[in-house]
Amino acid sequence: MNSVERVAQRTRELRQKHGLTQQELAEVADMSEKFIQQIEAQRKKEIWVSTVERIAAAFCLDLHEFFAPDVPEHSELAKKVVSSRVHR
Repeated sequence: MNSVERVAQRTRELRQKHGLTQQELAEVADMSEKFIQQIEAQRKKEIWVSTVERIAAAFCLDLHEFFAPDVPEHSELAKKVVSSRVHR
């Protein structure tokens, strides 16, 4: 698995663990929903470290925790999410 695939998989795993939609994760990570969709769908050929840091920070994780072999158990959301009206 290459690094783009690892980022996509871990982003999706953490988002689902916390019961977030892509829109809600985008809000917490201060990114666009479309950008989160592109990451998870592996449509980005390259992902900058600063981007991964922002996603990790959304879950109160450091980079090494984000890339750990297993999904981190102690992750939490960096800020409260306004629930999406679309999926709830």
